[in-house]
Amino acid sequence: MKLWRRLAVVVLVFLMIFAFSACAKNEPAPQEEPETPETPEEPETPEEPAANVFELALITDVGTIDDKSFNQGAWEGVEAYAKENNITYKYYQPAEQSDTAYLDSIALAVKAGAKVIVCPGFLFEVPIHTAQTMYPDVKFVILDGAPHAGDYNIEIADNTYSIFYAEEEAGFLAGYSIVKEGYTKLGFMGGMAVPAVVRFGYGFVQGAEYAAHEIGLTDPVQVKYTYVGNFNATPENQAKASSWYNEGTEVIFACGGAVGNSVMKAAEAAGTKVIGVDVDQSAESETVITSSMKNLSKSVYDALAAYYAGNFPGGTSVSLDATVEGVQLPMENSRFENFTQADYDAIYAKIVAKEIEIMNDSDVVEDAGKPAEEVTAADIPVSKVEVEVIN
Repeated sequence: MKLWRRLAVVVLVFLMIFAFSACAKNEPAPQEEPETPETPEEPETPEEPAANVFELALITDVGTIDDKSFNQGAWEGVEAYAKENNITYKYYQPAEQSDTAYLDSIALAVKAGAKVIVCPGFLFEVPIHTAQTMYPDVKFVILDGAPHAGDYNIEIADNTYSIFYAEEEAGFLAGYSIVKEGYTKLGFMGGMAVPAVVRFGYGFVQGAEYAAHEIGLTDPVQVKYTYVGNFNATPENQAKASSWYNEGTEVIFACGGAVGNSVMKAAEAAGTKVIGVDVDQSAESETVITSSMKNLSKSVYDALAAYYAGNFPGGTSVSLDATVEGVQLPMENSRFENFTQADYDAIYAKIVAKEIEIMNDSDVVEDAGKPAEEVTAADIPVSKVEVEVIN
């Protein structure tokens, strides 16, 4: 009996130990004392918007941003305003020349936060007609064009500003100055026969005519005149310019974007001269005697300034002429020997005062009394200039 009691005690002890051990396993593990929290660090400065947001945008046309011509002139206006006012900016180059490609680039600019989009050239007329409705909160500046749906029925929305230039005045200044300088065997080599290029050429012929009368020339000024059908630097364009120089042409007005590069190469080989276009192209070649300029940079700069001042001129179209310094010759970089600053100031003042009637493309068509597609530079009413149209 005593032995049984002892066994019972031992079993009870073991049961108590097992129960205690099980309870211990189910109790939560002791927690460490929490550490004193560190002082929170200052938040990092947010990334500048320039990394992924661009308020101002430019979409190039068939040229490049450094074409030394239309695209570059417009871009310089965007860049100047953006840098002066610490505003982010970017340009977009479409994959190809098509309405779809232009709209794709506009979409990229809008996605990146563009508030104002500058589009240089008449090729944007149809795309902008679409985009101004798709993106009513974005402002568009179109140069040398006005939006339409492909039917030439102009529709300028309140968020679009259309800018044209009096190219006939710029061309007039070039033709006048070059004849006053002493050259009488001239050439006009345009890119494509689009309105802006046509106006440059018609003004060039009229400027030569005015100077010839002023000087009292007895022999006529000779002008070879053509459109090469593109805006590119090509061996064909260079060969054509070379042939003109070899035939006695002294100066060619190269009015077609990169076509000018071909003409400059030909002039360098022939030891002759070139007139640049759109922007000051004097740095491109020693052969550039002057440039027939639109004040692209200023017009774009002014449009952006108007937007940020709260008076964007949307819904309107303007033609910038000499009265607002919309056209000019870069006299400070021109390589004239006889044509002076005083000569330039005098003729410019006459243009501003409208003392000289300079016909544009529409005026020449009306005067000729023929269908527009049949009118050429040979229809310009001149008496001291002989125009040879070369197709």
